[in-house]
Amino acid sequence: MKYLKILSLLICLPGITFSQTKPTVPAKPKLVVGIIIDQMRYDYLYRYQDKYSEGGFKRLLGQGFLFRDTHYNYIPTYTGPGHSAVYSGTTPSYNGIIANDWYDRELGRSVYVTEDTTVQGVGGTGKGGQMSPRHLLSTTVTDELRLATNRRSKVIGIALKDRGAILPAGHLPTAAYWFDNNSGDWITSTYYTKVLPEWVKSFNQQKMSDQYLSKPWETLLPLDTYQGGLTNGSAYRKPYKGETSNKFPHDLPGLKAANGYELLRETPFGNTYTLDFAIQAMQAEKLGKGTNTDFLAVSFSSTDYVGHQFGIESIEVQDTYARLDREIARLLTYLDQHYGKDNVLVFLTADHGAVETPGHMAELKAPGGIFNNKGLKEKLNDALSEQFGKGKWLLDYQNLQFWLNDDLISAQKKSKAEIADAVCQHLRKMAGVYRVLPVANLSKNTNEQLNDQLFNGINPVRSGDVVMQLLPGWFEGSIPAAGGTTHGTGYDYDTHVPLIWYGWKVKHGSTGNLVHITDIAVTVSDLLNISHPSAATGQVLSDYLLTR
Repeated sequence: MKYLKILSLLICLPGITFSQTKPTVPAKPKLVVGIIIDQMRYDYLYRYQDKYSEGGFKRLLGQGFLFRDTHYNYIPTYTGPGHSAVYSGTTPSYNGIIANDWYDRELGRSVYVTEDTTVQGVGGTGKGGQMSPRHLLSTTVTDELRLATNRRSKVIGIALKDRGAILPAGHLPTAAYWFDNNSGDWITSTYYTKVLPEWVKSFNQQKMSDQYLSKPWETLLPLDTYQGGLTNGSAYRKPYKGETSNKFPHDLPGLKAANGYELLRETPFGNTYTLDFAIQAMQAEKLGKGTNTDFLAVSFSSTDYVGHQFGIESIEVQDTYARLDREIARLLTYLDQHYGKDNVLVFLTADHGAVETPGHMAELKAPGGIFNNKGLKEKLNDALSEQFGKGKWLLDYQNLQFWLNDDLISAQKKSKAEIADAVCQHLRKMAGVYRVLPVANLSKNTNEQLNDQLFNGINPVRSGDVVMQLLPGWFEGSIPAAGGTTHGTGYDYDTHVPLIWYGWKVKHGSTGNLVHITDIAVTVSDLLNISHPSAATGQVLSDYLLTR
């Protein structure tokens, strides 16, 4: 009682105050976690919200900062270009990643975005390990972090897809790891190291890929609650190789013999396996435990595989996102327990969206269709030969672009503009074509969105000579595909993606102002007080995000 009276007197004395001290937010985050969800449309944040828990996407929306109108500002919207744009802060016109594959004039063949025949795989077998970032022509924000700290900051990229791990990690990372279809293990290449770290070997020895394929894929929630789209077993989906029922439950143990470990990619458990490995990487590499900011770049690839196969209205996609939501919750919980929210900066986005299945749209009497590209290169070359003389006028056709044969054009004393115009005339007659343009005719700042997107996607050294756009809702295929989806256009369903920031100094809120995917890297650079990536063209968004 005596002490209570003394305390009361002290409180009444002038100049003496008592208050709770708020934890001090550190000057810089201990760890940056960049999350890319492969093929996540913006509307998935809300379209499947009834399947989400409180700890995943809802937590990010409820505590983080959302940019509601984030778009890709170039064409084509594919995985390789998307991951490159997020981390380089610029478009394919500068970073050189114009697609997942493109024609290389010097080599006279198609090249894959991360292929590198000068390196060897480490931990796997076959060509799946011969990968590196050498085709990426600019630095990334992860490179700039390494340079700013004299490579004391650790940077690790992880994804089932090699391009989803390699391109975000940049040229100078501590490590990059991806999934090997042959062994079901995590691998890397001699670009990064000559031997797998012991912790990676130990992780692989657990053969968790076998565990995830040992049980049927059943829905996380009761099957009758999936009312958001197509019915179970709908025709507008593609079955797994060797599958007869084409509906839930999917017999993964029975399908493994026909599909191998690649099957894991095409299930939501590929995302679970990715997060298992990412958490192990944080622990083993002690990310965020040193004096410098570290960076984990993780990409969840299975959403793309499931989306391509089953389409955006399928129960499979709905269930994959319900399960991914739980993985996001697991990741946030881990970060809370091992770092604390104020010590970690997280951003979540996607590398592209996806279109509705054309067959389903046709049934609903809505726009959409398949552009039949079967034998297109040969047919076009025959038409050009008839018009200009026999020869191989077209070197290649990929990604709705056409590469002309400069040597033949010169030998026949023709102009490239003349041949390009002839290609355009032939293609404009085909069903599903919106327009065809010679690349030489493209220009910047035309106040015509699709034109500017095309321009931003063209790299003068690598791109083709003629570029084509299809009508909204259309995609190319060799046959009128009944099911599944794809992406690659400049239309809203492919360009509009989530962008949520969370954690260190990030206030809760949202904005409907238009921002571009290229803004992410320069914003991270600004928040970390490091240089922007070497070819960056994005705008800093920090003033939206920060609590002052």
